[in-house]
Amino acid sequence: MSLKQTPLYEMHQKYGGKIIDFGGWALPVQFAGIIKEHHMVRQKAGLFDVSHMGEISIKGPRALEFTRYLGTNDVKQLQDKQIIYTLMCYPDGGVVDDLLVYKFSSENIFLVVNAANLDKDFAWIKEHAFPGVEVENLSDRYAQLAVQGPEAERILQKIADTDLGSIKFFWFNPQVKIAGVECLVSRTGYTGEDGFEIYVNPDKASYIWEEILEAGGEDIAPIGLGARDTLRFEAKLPLYGQELDKDITPLEAGLGYFVKLQDDDFIGKEALVKQKQANPQRVLVEFEMVGKGIPRPHYEVEKDGVNIGWVTTGAHSPTLNRAIGLALIKREFNLPGEEIDIIIRNKTIKARIARGIFYSKNTKSK
Repeated sequence: MSLKQTPLYEMHQKYGGKIIDFGGWALPVQFAGIIKEHHMVRQKAGLFDVSHMGEISIKGPRALEFTRYLGTNDVKQLQDKQIIYTLMCYPDGGVVDDLLVYKFSSENIFLVVNAANLDKDFAWIKEHAFPGVEVENLSDRYAQLAVQGPEAERILQKIADTDLGSIKFFWFNPQVKIAGVECLVSRTGYTGEDGFEIYVNPDKASYIWEEILEAGGEDIAPIGLGARDTLRFEAKLPLYGQELDKDITPLEAGLGYFVKLQDDDFIGKEALVKQKQANPQRVLVEFEMVGKGIPRPHYEVEKDGVNIGWVTTGAHSPTLNRAIGLALIKREFNLPGEEIDIIIRNKTIKARIARGIFYSKNTKSK
């Protein structure tokens, strides 16, 4: 089976990207090197191709009401041009996907979903659609670029016709011209840094890519999937398939803030109410390695020789310069300072449960 290519595939080749199979997509894992790219985003700015993400539109008089029924967060509080993070759940509370909701108006909602889940999500949404609600997969109509890092606004402003400072965190402007091309620009991202995500006609994507790199000069560089993952992990941002999946609820994953159980009904609400009342038996915890070793996803976690859970994500943090991880474990072992064992290549390596050890997000919160 041939891999799907984004509209920026030629740019990945031109700039020396190392292409891998990422869920059926041909995407660059790195350009200059994962660690170098990671530091570039933390210190200056990076340019990402995220065109593989899925876009779904929900339209009609009951579009907002239906979107609320689909997910855990209260989208009805949104103003026009505002964005919210939410989770779609199965009736048992497990997660279908986590996604962003863009509100154009009460009758026009735009969802951004994970690439690997697009077909599943689209089918799920269509299956549960209210009468009169129109659901459409718009993914082929958009390329998506992300500019992330402390220099992101300064660089992008050079070629934007709109005051980017007027776009607040988790808001968007659907009519920004970047290098003369009309784009939708949101102040969102997946790195823990300030920055923007740009939605543009696929035919214009390579032009915009080149214009952004030219505007940034030495202060920006193309960034691959490797650094995208270390950046999101270091900022403790969840990844579907690791911190979340059909067998892990938002409450277990520590995302209760995004689960609004009052008033409105939504798919999975009953199960999540019961789980909250009883307290989840599993919790996502932070840990740092005491012994030498890098924790990887799905490594087993033990206490006194007994399995208590598994690592969801673990890595050597380039910014913090130490090995840290997230693990889903039995609630009774969630004690700061508690020593646990990570099973790395059949060896027991010591780690310690901690709190507040991850990178503090540098997003523009106001």
